[in-house]
Amino acid sequence: MLGRTAAGRGTAAPIQGIALLAALTLALPIVVLVTRAVVDGSLVAIVGLRVVVDALALSLVTTAVSLALTVLVGLPLAIVLARRSFRGAAIVETVIDLPIVLPPSVAGLALLLLLGRLGLLGEPLQAIGLEIPFTTLAVVLAQTFVSAPFFIRSARAGFATVDHDLEDAARVDGATERQVFAAITVPLARTALAAGLVMSWARSLGEFGATIMFAGNVEGRTQTLPLVVYGEFQGGDLEAAIAAAATRAVAAFGVLVAVRVLRWGRALDVRAIG
Repeated sequence: MLGRTAAGRGTAAPIQGIALLAALTLALPIVVLVTRAVVDGSLVAIVGLRVVVDALALSLVTTAVSLALTVLVGLPLAIVLARRSFRGAAIVETVIDLPIVLPPSVAGLALLLLLGRLGLLGEPLQAIGLEIPFTTLAVVLAQTFVSAPFFIRSARAGFATVDHDLEDAARVDGATERQVFAAITVPLARTALAAGLVMSWARSLGEFGATIMFAGNVEGRTQTLPLVVYGEFQGGDLEAAIAAAATRAVAAFGVLVAVRVLRWGRALDVRAIG
C-alpha cells in the first residue's frame, strides 16, 4: 500500500508540472496582451480612440439585437428538440451544430451566396427594396448565425431536464400552457437558459470571419470590435489594436468567470445533451 502511494505521488508530480506548463502556455499570451495594454496606457486611452469607442458601441448594439433574434428563433426550436421525437431529428440537430464547426469565413460566404445581390434570395430581396450585405443588418445576421447554436444546445439541455410531473400538476390546477411555460418550465430551466444566453452573446461579440465576409469592415456601420483589432493592426496603429484586443479579452474573461461563479458551466456540458 505504501509503495503504491509513493508511486502515485511520484507520478502525480510530473503530471501536475505538465498541467501547470500547459496552463501557463494558454494564459501567457492573454496576460501579456492585457498587461501591455495597462502598462502602456492603451486600455485607458481607449476612451479617446473614437474608432474603438464606435466599434464597441456598434458591437454592443448588434450583439443585443442578435441575442434577441437568437432567443426568438432558438427557443421554440430548443423546446421541440427537447420535447418531441420525430424522424430526422438527428439531421436537424446536426444542421444546427454545423455553424459551430464551420470556419467563420465559410459561414460568411454561405450567407453571401444566400442573401447577397447575386445570391439565391438576392433578387427577391432587392425587389422589395432590401439589401442586406455590407450593412448593419448583415452584422446582426452573421452574429446570429454563428452564435445561435450555443443557445439552442444549452436551452435544449435545460428543457430536457424539467420534470414533466410538475408541469402536469400545474395543468391539473387549471394553468394554461403559457402559464405553465412561464411559471414552471422557464424557472426550472433558467440555469441552462442563462448559460446559453451568456455564451451566445460572447460568441457574437467575438465574431470576425463571417462578419468581414458578409458585412465588410465599414467604420461606423459594420466595423465591430474584432474588426477594429484587425483593421488597426493592418493600418499600423498598434495602440488602437492593443486597446481593442485587450477590451475584448477582458470581456471574454468576465463572461467565463461569470459562467463558473454562477455555476452555469454544467449546463454547457455537451454530455448533458445526449
